[in-house]
Amino acid sequence: MAWRLLLRCLYSLYFTGQQVLGLVENQSDWYLGNLWKNHRPWPALGRGYNTGVILLLLDKLRKMKWEQMWRLTAERELMGMLSTSLADQDIFNAVIKQNPFLVYQLPCFWNVQLSDHTRSEQCYRDVSDLKVIHWNSPKKLRVKNKHVEFFRNLYLTFLEYDGNLLRRELFGCPSEADVNSENLQKQLSELDEDDLCYEFRRERFTVHRTHLYFLHYEYEPAADSTDVTLVAQLSMDRLQMLEAICKHWEGPISLALYLSDAEAQQFLRYAQGSEVLMSRHNVGYHIVYKEGQFYPVNLLRNVAMKHISTPYMFLSDIDFLPMYGLYEYLRKSVIQLDLANTKKAMIVPAFETLRYRLSFPKSKAELLSMLDMGTLFTFRYHVWTKGHAPTNFAKWRTATTPYRVEWEADFEPYVVVRRDCPEYDRRFVGFGWNKVAHIMELDVQEYEFIVLPNAYMIHMPHAPSFDITKFRSNKQYRICLKTLKEEFQQDMSRRYGFAALKYLTAENNS
Repeated sequence: MAWRLLLRCLYSLYFTGQQVLGLVENQSDWYLGNLWKNHRPWPALGRGYNTGVILLLLDKLRKMKWEQMWRLTAERELMGMLSTSLADQDIFNAVIKQNPFLVYQLPCFWNVQLSDHTRSEQCYRDVSDLKVIHWNSPKKLRVKNKHVEFFRNLYLTFLEYDGNLLRRELFGCPSEADVNSENLQKQLSELDEDDLCYEFRRERFTVHRTHLYFLHYEYEPAADSTDVTLVAQLSMDRLQMLEAICKHWEGPISLALYLSDAEAQQFLRYAQGSEVLMSRHNVGYHIVYKEGQFYPVNLLRNVAMKHISTPYMFLSDIDFLPMYGLYEYLRKSVIQLDLANTKKAMIVPAFETLRYRLSFPKSKAELLSMLDMGTLFTFRYHVWTKGHAPTNFAKWRTATTPYRVEWEADFEPYVVVRRDCPEYDRRFVGFGWNKVAHIMELDVQEYEFIVLPNAYMIHMPHAPSFDITKFRSNKQYRICLKTLKEEFQQDMSRRYGFAALKYLTAENNS
């Protein structure tokens, strides 16, 4: 609504007649056609206009059939020019050259283009309130220009700003939450602010800024439709796991990273400095910007799940290393167990080491030997046995074929499923029950749990997360988690009826 009002104000105050495009004059000599011998740019009005920043009156553009207008102009010019040099900017300028009445020239401070040209220099020398600095190429950070240090510092400082602060306090940019504010406010009004678990409940409705595909991503679909994406989430303190995972898993990966704006820039520098990460284009990095008091673990998982390009996904955690060759083994298992036509969750048995330096087992036989020597353990056997006990590690030791196991209370294995499986429940934030609830939902939807006999993954040691520390030290945190668990089970009973009764019984007996 705020932007609509702004556009109406600009239109009523400045735009007249048939003006529908607000543009800043191009501040280089490109369209003058005298940069070198035989330089032949696309047609433009005077110096032309820069399309790095455009104000579009979309309703009027549609009425004047803009799509036909630019296409006809582009097709005609391409007969002589063969291709564009400056992409859409060439086409916009060709249209404006024919129809100069379409454009309203915006003041230069709405699109300051760093260059040595007098016009550009005069703009940023004389104007104290610059609106938009146009970095149209990463190379601009390295250009030789007497003002470049000033602009570089402005640019880098802006990248380090807290984006939430900019949105809320300085500029008031509308967010998705503002657009849907009526529904959001209704949901929030139904919460009791005196409830000791209010902050937990409110977190479920928090809208996070999200930057999908933060780095370049490419994916070539597998011809046999068996491809599997590893799905995980992480924060800045787990960044060191990325290179190791990429070395262990050659297939596509979808990661949701929970970062502040400053951390996102640190991650960018880290990734660009890593030969391992830069050599992998099949890793989708999705930044979810920090907001609120809790780590939104299940929201992050849902973001990573939603943006996979394969029919199957391996739902993992960032602090696990998959066995070498697991990617190909899972693709073969997808066919063997007919995942395409059945509701199955293939379990990858989880183990752990307490050693920061581990000679990673290259086979099941080597892993079993390390288990016997006490170098490895079944995951969380000493603190949370129930989480993985139903995997039946004793049977796995000698198993040569996949075997089925039954759901039990607090079961939270790592599984491979089709991409159409249920999402994670967002009410669970921070530490506790986030995976347990998801596995319960798979079970009530009649997924079969099948343990893979020759698959394994190993948890690597690390310092406790902030959320697990809060869980251990804060009694109210544990009370709220218990309350959320009970409410989740009640919701399951309402949604699935008699089929969900066993979860309440299991909880009471555990």
